[in-house]
Amino acid sequence: MNGPADMLAADKASSALGITLAEVRDGYALLRMTVTENMINGHGIAHGGYVFLLADSAFAYACNRAGSVTVAASADVDFLLPAHEGDELEAEAVERTRFGRSGIYDVTVRRGSEVVAEFRGRSRTLRS
Repeated sequence: MNGPADMLAADKASSALGITLAEVRDGYALLRMTVTENMINGHGIAHGGYVFLLADSAFAYACNRAGSVTVAASADVDFLLPAHEGDELEAEAVERTRFGRSGIYDVTVRRGSEVVAEFRGRSRTLRS
């Protein structure tokens, strides 16, 4: 992988959901996704798996650097507000710390100024 553009081109999951990359730099990423009809669960709100996927994708872009392969070692999410069909969600990932081949990243998923979810990911770099 040479960088975010290569990663985006190969990221079929994010592309299939219409996720777009607004900004990326070492330790930071901002992604957007509109909640579609196919993302709605039986309660009439966005399925949490899609919200998690958006946050996880932002985490991936924030922790991968040119010339390295970094994956999730673990992650957890707190869902704070429901998202609805038509909502444009924004996931902002920020590196909190990087040590050796490991790192910790926080991702906030927002709908406008409202926080929909908070995600924490722990990364592991496999190779450079």
